[in-house]
Amino acid sequence: MRVSVIQMNQGSDKAANLDQARRLIEAAIDADRPGLVTLPETWTNLGGGRESRRAAAEVLPEPGKQGGAAYEMLRGLARTHGITVHGGSIIEDGGEKLFNTTLVFGPDGTEIARYRKIHLFDITAPDGTGYKESALYGGGSDLAFFEAGGIRFACTICYDIRFPELYLTLRRMGAEAILVPSNFTLQTGKDHWEALLRARAIDTQCWMIAAASYGTYEERGAARSVYGHSLITDPWGHVVAKCSDGTGWATARIDPKLTARVRAGMPLEEHRDAARAWHTRAGS
Repeated sequence: MRVSVIQMNQGSDKAANLDQARRLIEAAIDADRPGLVTLPETWTNLGGGRESRRAAAEVLPEPGKQGGAAYEMLRGLARTHGITVHGGSIIEDGGEKLFNTTLVFGPDGTEIARYRKIHLFDITAPDGTGYKESALYGGGSDLAFFEAGGIRFACTICYDIRFPELYLTLRRMGAEAILVPSNFTLQTGKDHWEALLRARAIDTQCWMIAAASYGTYEERGAARSVYGHSLITDPWGHVVAKCSDGTGWATARIDPKLTARVRAGMPLEEHRDAARAWHTRAGS
């Protein structure tokens, strides 16, 4: 199965972001014929402050019902092109709180997965810039999986990548490929982005599929930068596709036979079972 990661340079103009996403997805489909495309984190809005985020937010419908502009665009692209569309994440209007939420649509336009980001980005960057996602967003609590092309995919978002226990849980629950749409800051990205994705691939023996935002955006009058470098790793931790600077996409073929060979040659889950038994004895 061929998968394309879409790299965007979105801002606070939702209509322009939707247009950019559509153009990049359709260009990737025309060039590479993927069976699945994936967008970055909060691709409908990046920057502009609280008001801009709330303006971009959508109340998500019950599956099968009519949704907002981003929801319907994703569903329409999936149905029109007969592919699976993983919508990175959009801003969900949950009432008192917003949510950072992934939507996935199957080739017939049916919603097949929905995931709210669990780990919220409340950190201070090395240059002293503070980020507090929890001031506006609520955290999710449920895991999400979907099937496409005979492969079991799991959903995560951005800061989730720093929590290996989550990824090990997804592997134990049958994940073969894990999606990581992201807005990594320039500072954290240049030092940790590829290292974390390769580490999680090696830990879990899963494909890591990470569409990311690139470039600068405005946040309450100040310029901020995101790292980009959208990429796909195989279960051995090799980077098999990667975007350069700017907007665009990268495509790789997800091969279940390679996944099986890696896992058979180094049976980490069997060895973890032994380690868990040892810990149980040690704690008794």
